[in-house]
Amino acid sequence: MHIRKLVTRGALALSFTVGAAFAAQAQSVIHMGASGEPDSLDPHFASGTWENRVIGDMFIGLLTEAADGTAIPGAATDWTISDDGLVYTFDLRDGAVWSDGEPVTANDFVFSLQRILTPETAAQYASLLYPIANAEAVNSGDADPSELGARAINDDTLEITLAQPTPFFLELLTHYTAWPVPQHVVEEHGNAWVRPENIQVNGPYILQEWIPQTHVHLARNDMFWDNDNVAIDEVYWYPTEDRSAALRRFRAGELDANTDFASEQIDFLRSEMPDSYRIAPYLGIYYYPINSTDPALADPNVRMALNLAVNREAITDQVLRTGEIPAMSFVPPIPGYEPADAPYEDMSYEDALAEAQALMEGAGYGPDDRLSLVLRYNTSENHRRIAVAIASMWQQIYVDTELFNTDVAVHYNDLEQGDFQVARAGWIADYPDAQNFLYLLEEGINFNYGRWENEEFNQLMDEAMQTIDLEARAEIMREAEAIALNDAANIPIYYYVSKNLVAPHVIGWVDNTKDIHRTRWLSLDNS
Repeated sequence: MHIRKLVTRGALALSFTVGAAFAAQAQSVIHMGASGEPDSLDPHFASGTWENRVIGDMFIGLLTEAADGTAIPGAATDWTISDDGLVYTFDLRDGAVWSDGEPVTANDFVFSLQRILTPETAAQYASLLYPIANAEAVNSGDADPSELGARAINDDTLEITLAQPTPFFLELLTHYTAWPVPQHVVEEHGNAWVRPENIQVNGPYILQEWIPQTHVHLARNDMFWDNDNVAIDEVYWYPTEDRSAALRRFRAGELDANTDFASEQIDFLRSEMPDSYRIAPYLGIYYYPINSTDPALADPNVRMALNLAVNREAITDQVLRTGEIPAMSFVPPIPGYEPADAPYEDMSYEDALAEAQALMEGAGYGPDDRLSLVLRYNTSENHRRIAVAIASMWQQIYVDTELFNTDVAVHYNDLEQGDFQVARAGWIADYPDAQNFLYLLEEGINFNYGRWENEEFNQLMDEAMQTIDLEARAEIMREAEAIALNDAANIPIYYYVSKNLVAPHVIGWVDNTKDIHRTRWLSLDNS
């Protein structure tokens, strides 16, 4: 017997029935695990995939994602691009309004782009918009927001001018950094505009309630332009960092889907629930940033030794066992880009370990003079198991490792502050381009957690951004990546696959390399 908690709008109603596909009377309610607790529901303050899942049900950018993750028209119905690739002109969707009935205008987009780039906003992800003309200067305080390359030609027409041609710009616009926020609401309520009593949205769902560490409750936005094609009435998003607890809730029918599951659960899932899990290619990297400002880790030979001692095949084949690919480069396989070769790529693990020991000895370490490190990871069975395995590998090169665990919000806040030595991190592509990974190592980027700096690397990335020829651009980025790999800027560990629990009664879930599954495309089979 499945026991499932069903919540209807405005009141708590508990209903118990046999079968996982029981309908909540007149309402269609879906319960989703988001993996982590949102740090914010403001698109300009978000930075994680778990926040994107929730916020992406409430807001829609100029372009948005189809069920298969591809970019399709969103708030804009069509657009033109100038011959030089610099000027994009967007026609906004006729009749699109905010949830309070106010029109969504080109000025909302101009206001939003200026807001996220204004230094006072201190948006962590603002650098993603640097392809827009003057965006970096505005973000650094060297230009007034009015100088940003975005203007409203009229209420229904938006013009964006780029600093240089950017092949991935339309894909970038599906990202939450480019989503609009309602100017009239933000100006009235300030940062409190995202509270349930204030918030207005332009997407299919609107916030009803957010109880931290419990759930985010969304309900259908009747003013959404495509509301007639939305099947789910209410959405509950839960923070599910404890994957074992999430599986128990999923089996009990309390969750219809959960993003991610612990790899150690795969044998049980294959045996007992073969129709309820999904594994698919995923454009992302699991890696360990190394804090290069730490005195012990400023030595590139020590960083390289830590890299060499990681047995990536053992992690993917023995610890995870769910199809992940060992990462020998920082950029995962992307069409049109050949990743650079790591200096240890063709070495056997035995040779790599011997080289790592030699590097550590050359840096002054040995059996009687060991390096002590703190390895941080956010809550997850997989992260813990990988950390335990790598700590054991590092013991062989005179490194004693203390493991330190926090929840996901605290963990990433500490990384952004540089408060760590070595830590777990992951990056999922915002758009399918090598630049979206390599820019994480550029000087001054918030997500360059390890504060690694290399002038030649930065110059090459600048050159790549100004190169129109795609093959030449890819070769420049490959040269930059080789510099980072040879200097051991971080520790690539494996390329992701997406791992989701999806009940058979959830219809419309399409596996895709972005692992984006907006609720507007889903329905529940209650037959």
